Amino acid sequence: MEITERSICGECQVGKQTRMSHPRLEHQGTSKVLELLHIDLMRPMQVASIGGKRYVLVVVHDFSRFTWVNFIREKSDAFESFRELCIQLQREKDRDIVRIRSDHGT
Repeated sequence: MEITERSICGECQVGKQTRMSHPRLEHQGTSKVLELLHIDLMRPMQVASIGGKRYVLVVVHDFSRFTWVNFIREKSDAFESFRELCIQLQREKDRDIVRIRSDHGT
């Protein structure tokens, strides 16, 4: 019996597929400390933490990929939390933050 493409079921085709890894990037987006920070404020969680905090502010340093996670009560507290983190980082590294990137959420 000859096997054709039409006689192979979809599950068999999926099982024979292989995954290829993404090509590695040769250049890094940034070359200096505090050149770029990525920020994101996550939606309010359905269940508040024990301290009553429902929002999560995530800041990722592009150069080192170090991540800071701040839990905050209200969305309006996000700017103050981020401002305090920026001041702390600039004092520690003795450098100014060059760029900040976000998803332009409301």
